Amino acid sequence: MTCLSFLCGRKVDPTTRPSGFQDELSGVHNVNLYSYRELRLATDDFSPENKVGEGGFGCVYKGKLKNGQVAAIKVLSSHSRQGIREFLTEIQVITDIEHENLVKLYGCCVEGNHRILVYNYLENNSLARTLLGGSQSGIYFNWPTRVKICIGIASGLAYLHKEVRPHIIHRDIKASNILLDKDLTPKISDFGLAKLIPPNVTHVSTRVAGTVGYLAPEYAITGQVTRRVDIYSFGILLIEIVSGRSNNNTRLPMDEQYILERTWQLYERNELVLLVDATLNGDFDAEQACRFLKIGLLCTQDSPMLRPSMSTVVEILSGKKDFDESTITKPGLITDFRDLKIKSNPKPQHHLYHTSSNQNSSGSDTLDNMTSTSPSSSRATMTFTAICDRSG
Repeated sequence: MTCLSFLCGRKVDPTTRPSGFQDELSGVHNVNLYSYRELRLATDDFSPENKVGEGGFGCVYKGKLKNGQVAAIKVLSSHSRQGIREFLTEIQVITDIEHENLVKLYGCCVEGNHRILVYNYLENNSLARTLLGGSQSGIYFNWPTRVKICIGIASGLAYLHKEVRPHIIHRDIKASNILLDKDLTPKISDFGLAKLIPPNVTHVSTRVAGTVGYLAPEYAITGQVTRRVDIYSFGILLIEIVSGRSNNNTRLPMDEQYILERTWQLYERNELVLLVDATLNGDFDAEQACRFLKIGLLCTQDSPMLRPSMSTVVEILSGKKDFDESTITKPGLITDFRDLKIKSNPKPQHHLYHTSSNQNSSGSDTLDNMTSTSPSSSRATMTFTAICDRSG
């Protein structure tokens, strides 16, 4: 007998629990449960035509639930042997999170060996596919829209870092993990999923989780993770949004291939405005654009301790707080650790909506002594993690 055959699309509640699952579901509340049959129907038996993304965590399908709601249905890897209670306890934290700039988790399915997450569906795919993926998306990102996106991502990340209990460090902030709704409001996806993913499953074959190009140097070298690794990744993403190009483009001349190095070069020459996306055709606030690029440099400084907290970044981006430009120091550049032995995944992976061809696819801010992995344990590469604030 399947554990959820009586709980199709219902929240976990003591009055609706089958008697055989009292222990497994005890202590779990407000988690919306879907039957496997309902999700099969919603996706036309997980039809390839409904697949909108595929990655190391599994496949994502667009589906229509029986209440008429359109959802993104993420089928996690079948390698997980997590128990029902353990799984539901982990996702309860994510389910309870409500923020304008975070993807909403509707619920899940935990029948038999199936572990499936159900999210709100976002119409305009990811930043990787739309803004950085070329003009085929048909979406024009004017300057005010880019400003809104930058501030929105920063706000969502600040919320994860400071307001959520336990605090969440994403560990894989990048363009393909930023999804866009119909109004181009950014939503951070795939946060807080570390314990839901089997330790042998990862989308990047490195000793640490994350994506090469967004990795903070200290994280790549030591495997130690703090909030500062997210801040570094956000700095790279901020520069990508302003420039309209990905962090690494091998088609460019060698000295322009890596966007952070190029940004630093132009900053030293006081020519940052040359980095702003040419597709804007000069229709942007040059002073604000250069300010955003400088904030990107502020977030990617080589010393983690010099990077501002995400809550401070939100204030600076919003113009509520200023910063001393003279405090900007050289960023942690990829050329400084290019010789590290990082294995490339022979099969590039993609995340939610990224591969779709037709889908628009109160804690301290200084947790620098807090780590979730050591160099010896980081082989169990989980891309996202939620960590309790050990600083009190």
